[in-house]
Amino acid sequence: MFPFSRDDEDTFKILIATDIHLGYLEKDAIRGNDTYNTLNEILQCAKQNEVDFILLGGDLFHDNKPSRQCLHKCITMLRKYCMGDSPVRFEILSDQKVNFNTTQFPWVNYQDENLNISIPVFSIHGNHDDPTGAEGLCALDLLSASGLVNHFGHSHSVEKIEISPILMQKGITKLALYGLGSIPDERLYRMFVNKQVSMLRPKEDQDGWFNLFTIHQNRSKHGPTNYIPEQFLDDFLDLVVWGHEHECLIKPTLNEQQLFYVSQPGSSVATSLSPGEATKKKIGLLRVKGSEKTFQEIPLKTVRQFFIEDVVLADHQDCFTPDTPHVTKKVEDFCFAKVTEMLHEAERERLGCPLTPEKPLIRLRVRWTHCGLQWRRREQKEIKDKNSIDYGKLFKPTAVEGLRVEDLVKQYFEAAEQKVQLSLLTEQGMGKAIQEFVDKDEKEAIEELITYQLRKTQLHLQSRGVTTEQDIDAEVRLFRDSKKNTAEEEKDIQEAMNRAKAHRLERGDGDFADQDVSDVTMDSDEGSVPVAAPTRGRGRGSRGRGGRGRGRGESDKEMP
Repeated sequence: MFPFSRDDEDTFKILIATDIHLGYLEKDAIRGNDTYNTLNEILQCAKQNEVDFILLGGDLFHDNKPSRQCLHKCITMLRKYCMGDSPVRFEILSDQKVNFNTTQFPWVNYQDENLNISIPVFSIHGNHDDPTGAEGLCALDLLSASGLVNHFGHSHSVEKIEISPILMQKGITKLALYGLGSIPDERLYRMFVNKQVSMLRPKEDQDGWFNLFTIHQNRSKHGPTNYIPEQFLDDFLDLVVWGHEHECLIKPTLNEQQLFYVSQPGSSVATSLSPGEATKKKIGLLRVKGSEKTFQEIPLKTVRQFFIEDVVLADHQDCFTPDTPHVTKKVEDFCFAKVTEMLHEAERERLGCPLTPEKPLIRLRVRWTHCGLQWRRREQKEIKDKNSIDYGKLFKPTAVEGLRVEDLVKQYFEAAEQKVQLSLLTEQGMGKAIQEFVDKDEKEAIEELITYQLRKTQLHLQSRGVTTEQDIDAEVRLFRDSKKNTAEEEKDIQEAMNRAKAHRLERGDGDFADQDVSDVTMDSDEGSVPVAAPTRGRGRGSRGRGGRGRGRGESDKEMP
């Protein structure tokens, strides 16, 4: 990295943010406007810094089906800050029909003669606002169709992924922007291992491009295949912007093996009261000139403060002896003093920053021992000192943090006895159905998955001609195990979720939003059919716009 003396016609300025989670707790009387205030600050920062474009790393929305209020506020802010007469001073060289393959307007929004865009927004989707339904649409596609956001990085295939970059040029600087929207980690992990993921590069002058990649996956290891190791990514990359992880680790760090830098901006709102969310929230301003870059961290001022602290009562037995009267009240007073101290710290930090919300988030985690986060009866029995206090009786157990519903399903069946193992369904299928039921209110997901898989199993048994009970049991187990962690398993799950959605729509359940942003995960091999780009009516060349497309000849730059 080197310090730029000034911004010039050769320098890309890119504002980077991830995981805005617009609409999170929007009905809460106190926190309802938090995400909207912070998005407003992010867009205002982009305009003040006169950036070339904004790059979002997924989860712009918190819900797969954002409310009308959420969409209205988002559209209003994008129109306010991203539209205007300021010229866009970079051009796109790649085939935009490939780059923007989810819309019937397959060209960057600032080149549309009917729009007046001054700050383009490029965004991949996250796991919260992922494409769903038979149409494979998401909320970003609504913004894309209205000309406010350029949605890219959507892979239509579950078999093979080719990531084609958006090739940009500003003066002498060439930037290749790669993106990959959220895909279930286990599936993407398997595709990387099987060499089914490739990143296309320009044929000419490959070393002359600055390669920027944004991804939205687990970076931390949650299981053997429930994350994406950095070593899976190509070593020709220069900078990776990693979304999905909420802890702000925005300062680019060098991967010593692959020799690219990784920036993890984190979320701009705390969606869980976990330690990772307590780090100060920031966005980044990336400057690229030639092959060099600088990265500026910008603290966000509108984010609600969050403080978390652990207290281990076993460390304070001098304050709480067996002979202490009203020991429960003593513990409560002790905790109250700790919370008051945290509130005073929040107030000191908030002084001089009027944009910070007045009421902070405070979490005091009280433990009776160092053994773990949960009160466990077996741990209580291990206390042999008769003079020790059983602090576990003073508090109720707390839920395990950080586990998703599909993880709990998998853990249960891995630990279950053989007699309660699933016979027809795989753990992944049941976990997905329960997730659809819990997260997206797809009430028939579980029933439809069971019905669909039962029919497939019956047809398989008929084709095999087995008749005895013992042979049937053995064949069912073999049939189930043969599909685990395969593309066929993925397709079966998707088909069952599609059928659940179709039954709901046939009954008339669901509102207008269901028709546009439905709630069943589906990756289709068929893309939307784009219409031809309109001819120049009023002419935008005077504003420094690049050409809309370069034809098929130029698209060969992206082929290996």
